[in-house]
Parts: sequence; C-alpha cells; structure tokens
Amino acid sequence: MKSVNIQISDFEFNQLGLNKNTLSFSELVDIIGKKITKQTLEKSIQLSNKCGLSEMTMQEINDEIKACRNAKSSS
Repeated sequence: MKSVNIQISDFEFNQLGLNKNTLSFSELVDIIGKKITKQTLEKSIQLSNKCGLSEMTMQEINDEIKACRNAKSSS
C-alpha cells in the first residue's frame, strides 16, 4: 500500500468536518464529494430563488418538463 500526505489548513480541516488525521483515499473522496454536492445544491437554490423558480408548483414543473420533452420529440 502506498501513502500520500496532504497538508491543509486548520480552517479547511474544520470546514470539511474532519475528525481524524488519517483517512483512506475513499473516505477523503467521499467527504469532498459531499461538500461539493452541498455547495452545488446551495448554488442551485440561490439561482432558483433569483429566477423565481422556487415559487413554481409541482404542476407547473411537470408541465414544463412535458413541454420540453414534446419539443425534443418534435424536432
């Protein structure tokens, strides 16, 4: 087995919610993946609010999806 040392600041360590100094590579990938997913979700929510999409009902969303699918199949 090979070993890789990575140095990060205390701030980054805490921001990632790390609680031990030794992790497997898959654990690190999982933690970083969850952090990126959370950031992406937060950006999506902000964009949704900015564009007024957060006000849409489920019926309006379903209608938009159907319209998009119909447009694709027609072209």
